[in-house]
Amino acid sequence: MKIRTSLALQYTCVTAILFLLFAASVFYLSERSRSNAFFRALKSEAITKAHLFLNNQVDAETMQSTYLNNKQFIDEVEVAVYTPDFDILYHDALSNDIVKEDKAMIHDILNNREVNMYIDGYQGVGLVYTFNDADYVVTAAAYDGYGYANRNLLWEWLAVFIIIALLIVVAVGYFFARNALRPIRIITEEAEEINANQINKRLPIKNEKDELGELCLAFNALLDRLDKSFKSQKMFVSNVSHELRTPLAALITQLDISLLKERTGDEYRLAISNALYDADRIVKLINGLLDLAKSDFDHEQVKMVYIRLDELLLDAIDLTLKAHPEYHIELIFDQEADDDSVLTISANKYLLTIALINLIENNCKYSSNHTSLIQISFWEDYTIVRFSDTGMGMSEKDKEKLFDLFYRGENRGDVAGHGIGMTLTQKIITLHKGEISVHSKINEGTTFLVRLPHI
Repeated sequence: MKIRTSLALQYTCVTAILFLLFAASVFYLSERSRSNAFFRALKSEAITKAHLFLNNQVDAETMQSTYLNNKQFIDEVEVAVYTPDFDILYHDALSNDIVKEDKAMIHDILNNREVNMYIDGYQGVGLVYTFNDADYVVTAAAYDGYGYANRNLLWEWLAVFIIIALLIVVAVGYFFARNALRPIRIITEEAEEINANQINKRLPIKNEKDELGELCLAFNALLDRLDKSFKSQKMFVSNVSHELRTPLAALITQLDISLLKERTGDEYRLAISNALYDADRIVKLINGLLDLAKSDFDHEQVKMVYIRLDELLLDAIDLTLKAHPEYHIELIFDQEADDDSVLTISANKYLLTIALINLIENNCKYSSNHTSLIQISFWEDYTIVRFSDTGMGMSEKDKEKLFDLFYRGENRGDVAGHGIGMTLTQKIITLHKGEISVHSKINEGTTFLVRLPHI
């Protein structure tokens, strides 16, 4: 079921309930008014006939004859007069006897002075009438044909009104729902035209402050993120292809040349060595890309454990020195830790070790003495690590683009790399809810500042 149909039905149901409540209230109040008015009329007729009979103004036979004659044409009131001892003095028609009085009823009327009653569709009233200082019990009953006819007519008109009103409500509700949802239909048509080739297209916004405007803003923001992601993906594929093409081409060239003719053992060893170098570059690139993919996981998907940051740094230093024995790395504690908690962090050991190694290697690669000075301190909720070198430093442009994927600095010289390490490091630090910043000056050195929350 479409929303406009659902809204029209809901609107109709609510309106129908309100109409029914209104009709029921009108009918109830009308019936109550009719009933009370008829009871008053019965009481007036009862008193009038009782007075005429007791005052001997009209004899009983005349009154009874009048009653029987009128009853053939109208709903005549049947009146009876009793003494308090249940002796009947007058009755319009004993053969008919609508009220069917008995001693219990007479006693009840004497106690309450006035009683209203319903008898098989008839209305009746019993009251105590005082005449010449004597009490008499008078009953009167009749069928309110005129009142019931008006009541039934009212009910019929109410039913007709409700049916017509509901038909109008259905039509109006559907019209309003359709008009209200027309902008959504327009948005849907616009959204259907957006695809990978037209990702730069955006939904029109008429009013930014209404719900549809907010929806369009959110959808356009999503398209902006997708557009940026697609562009980054295309750039990523292009850069990866370029980075892989160079070592692969060199590898193939080395192998092709070595197969052109017979060569000496030293020449084969040199060719194999060059091929291994190019293969190692490819492996490092692939490993970097895999680690980069791991760093993009949500925090909830990455297994975290509590670990001392100084111990993790010692492991990173050890792994770096095994790969590069010529590097010089120094670890300094700026403050003494009275509590191990200031050095304990929640981390993924594998990923954070990669980030620390990247920072250490960056110091050592870009400094002439291949040295990295690491300083640990802590402040409030963070453990702070500084990675410093006295190397060539970075320009302002390099600092701005340092964490861009595949970016190689102007000062890279003959230093090998793929422009993945710093991007990977930033993602890992961010994954650990930390912060990384860089301070550098040309020919003075570079310092990386890492802040990680401790427990």
